[in-house]
Amino acid sequence: MKIIDFHCDALLKLYLSKGTISYKDAPELETNKQRLLKGQVQVQCFAIWIDPDIKSDEKFQAALDQVDLFYREVLGKNSEMLHIKEWSDFDRIGEGQIGAMLTLEGVDAIGNDLSKLSILYQLGVRSVGLTWNNANLAADGAGEPRGGGLTLLGSEIVQFNNDHLMLTDVSHLSERGFWDVMELAKYPIASHSNSRFLCDHPRNLTDEQAVGMFQKGGLIHVVYCPDFVVEGGNATIDDLIKHIDHFCSLGGVNQIGLGSDFDGISTFVKGLEDASKSQTLINELLKHFKEDEVKGFAYQNFLNHRPGLRG
Repeated sequence: MKIIDFHCDALLKLYLSKGTISYKDAPELETNKQRLLKGQVQVQCFAIWIDPDIKSDEKFQAALDQVDLFYREVLGKNSEMLHIKEWSDFDRIGEGQIGAMLTLEGVDAIGNDLSKLSILYQLGVRSVGLTWNNANLAADGAGEPRGGGLTLLGSEIVQFNNDHLMLTDVSHLSERGFWDVMELAKYPIASHSNSRFLCDHPRNLTDEQAVGMFQKGGLIHVVYCPDFVVEGGNATIDDLIKHIDHFCSLGGVNQIGLGSDFDGISTFVKGLEDASKSQTLINELLKHFKEDEVKGFAYQNFLNHRPGLRG
């Protein structure tokens, strides 16, 4: 069964490797091309993430360097990779091809300059998360004790996303920031978050937040990070499935997807150590849910809720 995986950090690993590893088959990459093909991952979203410790005046260049790696190493050296720049591109992925889409995990790189966000949009970014765990000029992240919401700049970014049919990603946002996004965003998504009811971690969503997403027409893509699956982090695939089941109980059966966070995590759900194991998750899901529901989780729910279809 084909899969859309909405979050990985392969670009960060490529960036840090300084050209020493190949996207095609590097064992260091959980989402290298060979593993995606083996796991039947038909679409992989590639996050641009900037370390908060990078100097402010160097952050945008670091983002551009990751975009350059996406074009040169992911697309340029692998003919199977199809660049997704429009929502309709999901419908033209052929047999043996893998769709590849850029996302932005935190807007630290743009500072307070929306023209830089416009440049990233023109380069192919189609989903924007306002923060990582830290605070920035747009909002507070989930790890910021202050817990503030969106700034005026953050609101302008959400409006930019709306105007350009871009997704606004609430994963990593503070709770107050989340609710501010719910007020403003036309196309909200949680690209890699689980249920706080089952695992009390600030990166997860409360039941109230989950219901708010579903009522807004947004999507929640569950994440494979063990620390967000069970307290203590010793997680199995069954533990991960409990999060999907819980979100279904809140009315989200048609708005759940997958966001592995591969290449951004250092521990793994047992049996789900890299993208090549993705069909193991699908097979386990088929033991608990109807086939059409599993197809929804794997890819169809996202296709049904793309911004191009939502208006």
